[in-house]
Amino acid sequence: MPIKLENVGIAVRDLEATIAFFTDLGLSVLGRDTVGGEWTDTAVGLDGNHANIAMLQTPDGNGVIELFEYIHPVAIETEPTQPNQIGMHRVAFSVDDIDEALAIAARHGCHPLRGVATYQDIYKLTYVRGPSGIIVMLAEELKKGE
Repeated sequence: MPIKLENVGIAVRDLEATIAFFTDLGLSVLGRDTVGGEWTDTAVGLDGNHANIAMLQTPDGNGVIELFEYIHPVAIETEPTQPNQIGMHRVAFSVDDIDEALAIAARHGCHPLRGVATYQDIYKLTYVRGPSGIIVMLAEELKKGE
């Protein structure tokens, strides 16, 4: 059976702030909607499910993130995840310039968990704590075009 990744869904506290963060990094908004009703109750498994959503796409057209801001049931606040916790870990992006990406993230109050590391002279990378506590990995390939 062929399978393809459709998108990554992330529940967020503030849809507008999260859209601003990701669009400043270079993603574009594919669409927005408010969803609810029997079909969403069934698909998501929550009675009375009602949410504002936005679909964002990476510039290469291959990656899609679906953001949800729940209206009902009320979103449940949790502690931000740590990199070693079981469950959804992070969303990762390749960037052309990690310093520029970090400057953009900082304008949104989002900063690295610790700093920028270099992996085997192949990548400079970092984990940033994004909006709603989302862990976002940013990676710049060092040997481009070799």
